[in-house]
Amino acid sequence: MACTPPVSILRKALTLMFASATALGAGAASPRVEAIASLPRDAVALVDRPVGRVERRAGAPGWRYQWPGTYFEARFAGDAVFVDLGAGEKHARVSIDGHEVADLLRPVRSGLRIHGLAPGVHAVRVDIVSESRDGPQTFGGFAVPPAAQALPPAPARARAIEFIGDSYTVGYGAASGGRTCSDDVVWRTTDNALAFGPQVARRFDADYRILAISGRGLVRNFANGAGDTLPVAHAHWLPGDARPGPGAGEEAWSPQLIVIGLGTNDFSTPVAAGEPWPDAAALSAAFESRYVDFVRGLHQRHPSARVLLLATDAGEGAAERAAGRVRARLAAAGVAVGDVLALGPLALDACNWHPSRADHASIARRLGTAIEALLPQWRAAPPDPS
Repeated sequence: MACTPPVSILRKALTLMFASATALGAGAASPRVEAIASLPRDAVALVDRPVGRVERRAGAPGWRYQWPGTYFEARFAGDAVFVDLGAGEKHARVSIDGHEVADLLRPVRSGLRIHGLAPGVHAVRVDIVSESRDGPQTFGGFAVPPAAQALPPAPARARAIEFIGDSYTVGYGAASGGRTCSDDVVWRTTDNALAFGPQVARRFDADYRILAISGRGLVRNFANGAGDTLPVAHAHWLPGDARPGPGAGEEAWSPQLIVIGLGTNDFSTPVAAGEPWPDAAALSAAFESRYVDFVRGLHQRHPSARVLLLATDAGEGAAERAAGRVRARLAAAGVAVGDVLALGPLALDACNWHPSRADHASIARRLGTAIEALLPQWRAAPPDPS
């Protein structure tokens, strides 16, 4: 792709900006989407805005990412745009001006040409809704034909939420129609856009990050399975890389709210012989101590952020009781933490007894109410970030 010229709105773009940017919903012809092997050599790269933990690709345009729920946004003036979805097995959704134009499950070709748009200013977005458990993947970026105009991306939204958790936060199997699922069905029906976190973020017009991995716990993964616990993975920029995560002041991300849903995997199966904890009481004590330390570390990095803890009834209520004790210790330490939000009762009729679409919608509604109680100013529309 050709290099983007210095960001400025030329006379041509100023003229195009008067055309409707919402023509997709105003009777214009539907945009056409076609898969292409690669982007044209003369295409002009757009400056995009990634949201999520990403890093620049070494020696190539675009980004590396791994955490679910990562999304990329850009703006342009014209009637066509190219998308390079990059490498890796993924489920991606593409939207123009807030309208979905492509839902791509394991796309064979990484390139897309979207054309037939009404002339004018448009916003393009790609959401990665799958879980990348096999390592980092790539996103190549956006570009436009030479006749179009590259515009700077929209500014960050005024509100930002960080969601930390396990398969519930990921949206594991949320699009499935039943509890019995093969591994392939789990992968195809996992959909972060259906999970409660993005639903809540859309309600409050907030940017969001999803830092969650299915099967992981605070001190104990599901059935004490292998792999880093979530706090250990959270300390890495990408779960599959050795690079440590950001320190205080290292990046611009500054959420006003951190929502944490952990404990289901820690308490969902009884402590077995040979595990580090002699009994359930010792496991709970270790869980609570680690949870307090983890949240206090987040508080040091984001001292102005409010914190909400979510809990299920795993372990016959052990997870919820432990979360309550953690909440009390955090409040006593001066952390601005709301009441624990119990997620039940839920039908859990998606893959492997996970929350369904209806369950996630229910959680999102109750979580939204809890957020408004913790942040009353969020009941109003957010200020215009521009």
